[in-house]
Formats: sequence, structure tokens, C-alpha cells
Amino acid sequence: MTAILKNFIGGEWVDGSGVTKNINPSNTNDLVGEYAKADKAQTEKAIAAAKAAFPAWAQSTPQVRYDALNKISLEILARKEELGRLLAREEGKTLPEGIGEVARAGQIFAFFAGEALRLIGEKGASVRPGLDVELTREPVGVIGMITPWNFPIAIPAWKIAPALCYGNTVVFKPAELVPGSGHALSEIITRSGIPTGVFNLVVGSGSVVGQTLLEHPDVAAISFTGSVQTGRKIAQACVLSNPMKKFQLEMGGKNPLVVLDDADLKTAVEVAVNGAYFSTGQRCTASSRLIVTEGIHDRFVAAMAERLNGLTVDDALKAGVHIGPVVDQSQLDQDLRYIKIGQDEGAKLAFGGELLKRETPGHYLQPALFTEANNNMRIAREEIFGPVAAVIRAKNYEEALAISNDTEFGLASGICTTSLKYASHYKRNSESGMVMVNLPTAGVDYHVPFGGRKGSSYGAREQGSYAREFYTTVKTAYTFPG
Repeated sequence: MTAILKNFIGGEWVDGSGVTKNINPSNTNDLVGEYAKADKAQTEKAIAAAKAAFPAWAQSTPQVRYDALNKISLEILARKEELGRLLAREEGKTLPEGIGEVARAGQIFAFFAGEALRLIGEKGASVRPGLDVELTREPVGVIGMITPWNFPIAIPAWKIAPALCYGNTVVFKPAELVPGSGHALSEIITRSGIPTGVFNLVVGSGSVVGQTLLEHPDVAAISFTGSVQTGRKIAQACVLSNPMKKFQLEMGGKNPLVVLDDADLKTAVEVAVNGAYFSTGQRCTASSRLIVTEGIHDRFVAAMAERLNGLTVDDALKAGVHIGPVVDQSQLDQDLRYIKIGQDEGAKLAFGGELLKRETPGHYLQPALFTEANNNMRIAREEIFGPVAAVIRAKNYEEALAISNDTEFGLASGICTTSLKYASHYKRNSESGMVMVNLPTAGVDYHVPFGGRKGSSYGAREQGSYAREFYTTVKTAYTFPG
């Protein structure tokens, strides 16, 4: 009988009020694990524990925080193959992608271990004679963290690590669909030496655990990654709460990749395939709009179809697999729905889009490539979040840039070109938070800011030293020496 893995509240592992089953999307007969579900009362208890622990942790020394975060990093990195296998098994990323994500989580904790020692303030002269002015940063308080299923260890890491680094306490709600990686990360955190109550894990639904975090007056801030619809509800709840909560939202993307006539064809195809289809297209930074100028369009489409035909879609844990399964049946149904929508709108399904059967029952979908699409179609405007991309023909660079920016989103964008002129112009004029030149739109470093514009993001950037903008508040202090 499978042991039910518990929540971590106030320094203790506790049973829940129900059970979440974690199913392997590569083999739906495989139960990855069973996880205790927290209810409202348990979530409130976790918040109370975090509040009680906050004053002492906020005053802890940089060395104490460094030691804890560094210890977490070392264990994650030492176990990256084991944890990567768990991640691939529960979420459907290929094993190399899973191991890579775990390594990134370890690197994030290492980075913020160093940041704990680098937090400095400013001291200056007042405009009034004889006064000193000091600017310091202080922790915000109890942070509620709501994370998605598509990066079940990296995204929790880039929220939890800076929160602890800057002296905040945490109530962490991982995605209910894939709780395994979040639970494993939580176990590692509990062994780091942090005091009781500083970190708490509550697995459960958004309607119960998430809503409790939003409504509770002792939660000072919410960091959320997920859908635009849920993000808007969180923003409204945080503004209307008393006291108002600080909030940070990372939401959707409909990211463009522009391919110009002068692009190296092989590079452009590899960039497009990686950005649009790897991780089964289940990335908010995926390049689902491929905007291609006329001179290279036909060659690009033919080369894309040939490259997609050579990709292996299979069990995420098998060697040599390029694309794993879709995460669950609900997401698969959504992908198939959008493939039909694209066909009904008049786009041509040039490759793929078929359900696949493999040795084990799983949510396998052949990557889909549409051509003859335009930017007014739903498949070009709405986030699908699957292995589906649409090619949009453009007359020239100027039209490609206009199409690229014609979206309610603004997370990532890319361009493939050998022209320094166009690369420089696109970096300056693309209306997105992150721009790639001859690189996939998906894939960023852990030490620099992550985030977008328009409907993709709201609030301070995540990752890197810019994370301090969300996880700290600035204090201005005046002193008259007397």
C-alpha cells in the first residue's frame, strides 16, 4: 500500500483532509504517489505558523540564511538525477529536461545563498543640514506561493529561495496536478536548519488553499504563476483585501518567433522546434507563432515538417525521446480542441496533430504545425499550451515586427536573422520582457530577471537580484546626531 505523503505545517508532517493522486502521463496505470490535501483550517494553521516565525527569521543574520540556502542547493544538485526522474515521471518532460530543471533549481538556491550576503543599503546626506539618511530593505512578511504544474521544481525554487533569502516566511501551495517535485523540494528545505514555521507546505486546490491564502489578513504578499484568468482574480482579491496584499503575477504568453529571409535555415528550424515543441510545448515562453517572411517561407515550412517527422514522441523516461506526453487528459482535450479550431478557421494542418499510441497508455500527441494562418485566428491569439504552432507569412521585416507585437501578451519573443541591423532593431522594438536572437524563446538563465509586459506579467520581475523588489520593502530613516 502506498504511503500518503503529508503536508508540512509548523515544523511537523501532518495528515490532510483528503488525498491527491499523482498519475504518470506517460503511463496512466502508474501511480507516482498519493499526497495529503490540506483544508482551510490547515492552511490557516500554516499561515499562523509562518506569522509566528517571521519576527525571528526577519532578524536572522545573513550567514544563517546563506547556510540554509546553500545546504538546500547542495542536496538538490547531489540528487538531480533522482529528482529529475521523479519530475519526468509526474509531469511528462523528457528525462534530460527533468534533470536540467532540477539542476536549475539547485543553482537558484545557490545564487540566493550568495544574495543573502550581498543585501546592502544606502546612506546619504539629507538636503537639511546635519541629518543622515539611510535606505534599507526589510522583508515583507508571510508570502503565499501558488505555483503551476509545468515547472514543478524550478518555479517553486525561484519563489521560495528569494523569499527565504530576504527574511520572509513561506506558505507554499504546489500545483495539485503534480505535487511530487514540490513535496521532494519541501523535504529538502525542512532539513536545511531553518527554524520551525519559516517554511510550510500545503497541497490542495486553488478554491480551498489558494483562496484561504488570498483572504487571510496575515498573508502579506502573493506570488503566483498560472493562467491569465486566475491571475486577474488574484490581483482583484489582493487589492480588495484588508490590509492590501503585495502581489506578483506571471501569466500567459503567445510568443512570436520572427524568421527573416537572411536567416540560416538550419538554425531557424532548430530554434523554432525547440521553442515551440520541446517540453511538449507546455511552457509560457513557447514560440507558438512563427512569423516567416516570404523569401524563406516555403523552405522553412518544408524543413520544419521534415524535422518534426524525425522527432520521437514517447515515454518521458525512455532514452532518445524528444517529446514526452501532454500532462493530463484535460490538457490533451484542450490541445485537440484548438487543433480543430485552427482547421475550422481555415489554417492548414501541414503536419501532425494526431493522437499517438505507445507501449503504455498515455497522453501522446504528435506535434502540430499549421500554415496559412493569420494573426486574427484564435490559434494565433490564444494560449494553447501544447505542442501546436502556427506559421504566419509576412511580406518583410516591418510587417513581421507589427505582427509580432500585435498580441495581448508580452512575455518572450525571438528573431532569426544574420543581420545586425534587424537584430538590433528587433531587440529595441519588440514589446516583450525577454528577447532572443537566433535562440529559442524558451530558455533563460537563473541569475537574470524573468518576466514580461502587457497581459503576461504584473509586478516586480522574478529571478536574479531583481527579485528583491518583490520580496523586500524599502525603509527610509533619518537621524539627527544631536
